[in-house]
Amino acid sequence: MSGLGAQLVSYDKYYQEIRSSPALSVKGMVTQVIGMVMEVSGIRPFIGEVCLVEITTGEKPLLAEAVGFRQGRALLMPLGDLKGVGPGCRVKATGHHFYVKAGPKILGKVIDGLGNPLQDTLDGEIQNLMVDNSPPNPLERKPIDQVMVTGVRAIDTLLTCGQGQRIGIFSGSGVGKSTLMGMIARYSEADVSVIALVGERGREVGDFLNNDLGAEGLKRSVVVVSTSDRPALERVKAALVATAVAEYFRDQGLKVILMMDSVTRFAMALREIGLAIGEPPATKGYTPSVFAALPRLLERSGTSHFGSITGFYTVLVDGDDFNEPIADAVRGILDGHIVLSRDLAAQNHFPAIDILNSISRLMPYLIEEEHKEKASQAKDLLSAYAESEDLINIGAYVDGSNPRVDRAIAYRDRLKEFLCQDMSVSVSWQQSKEELRALFP
Repeated sequence: MSGLGAQLVSYDKYYQEIRSSPALSVKGMVTQVIGMVMEVSGIRPFIGEVCLVEITTGEKPLLAEAVGFRQGRALLMPLGDLKGVGPGCRVKATGHHFYVKAGPKILGKVIDGLGNPLQDTLDGEIQNLMVDNSPPNPLERKPIDQVMVTGVRAIDTLLTCGQGQRIGIFSGSGVGKSTLMGMIARYSEADVSVIALVGERGREVGDFLNNDLGAEGLKRSVVVVSTSDRPALERVKAALVATAVAEYFRDQGLKVILMMDSVTRFAMALREIGLAIGEPPATKGYTPSVFAALPRLLERSGTSHFGSITGFYTVLVDGDDFNEPIADAVRGILDGHIVLSRDLAAQNHFPAIDILNSISRLMPYLIEEEHKEKASQAKDLLSAYAESEDLINIGAYVDGSNPRVDRAIAYRDRLKEFLCQDMSVSVSWQQSKEELRALFP
């Protein structure tokens, strides 16, 4: 080994000894801030390590996380506001990853992206949870053989989901995905709902809590909020914190629903971080690390030896383009997708679920033959009507030309009434199946 290489190894040995000594404290120094990235010299944190940055105003130290290295200096991104950070500010590495506090009394709480309650304090039994856990071993997952009843008739009958399944809700803005999430949170048969609002408008948070979720839904829910004005790293942490909280309840043997709105804004926050530290952009400006992080996040939900996490992940599609990079990547990872249609929403059809473009990959394995047959009939009639809709609307279709289309026209109003559901109405699993059966006596 060359003389310089030997010196580096030697210095590393002494550095580690000093760092591990309880009597000594190694601190670095902020040398440069560019955008949202701090360059720090004097410490050697590992990727993901939480650091404390002393503020010049003497306020509480700023939390930051090591995200990369450049020319022998550590690159940190803040988990808060950079106000008060200047050249020479002292930085201390904590020696651990980011973790969040959780306990049984976290139910009914609204917490921020760092796990801090936004209203009340968190008391009772407290446990520290690592937020960036690895997905379970695929061979240790229990098979999905139980239905997760959502209380939404169109989903339960024609897009049946299982306990531990992961479903994407794909839609443009303003088509009703938040309303649909609120219905599932209130009416599902889950023991606990964990809801992550990542990158949402501040106004929408209050609307969702008061109008969509409601007081009854909040009692058995944990809501994690990181609005669009928060730092990119905090928005990323919000998704990880929500998943960690869901894992906490799953490991107690509970049926958990994890809803995340939205995966797209999680990916956008990752893109901000990647570009800030110099990662080259790939598809549509998204960095390669985004597409590596998506499966790691989405695979964490599912079944385990203890309980299950059924995941509903919303994907905000730009310009209603359902083939944009994030939508395409997420669709390939999940076990099904629910597409919300702007055209149906414009017709006052709520929930605006496009049944023909949606799918639950596990539905055939979860329902009995009669249910499967009735659902197939409903989808066939919807398909027949869609194929001839233009001719029907302009009056060019002649009755009797096609018996399949004639039947679709006859059932059109009944099917529409069946698929529509007021947001204040919950439909039980048995009632949904009976109403589907009554459509085709």
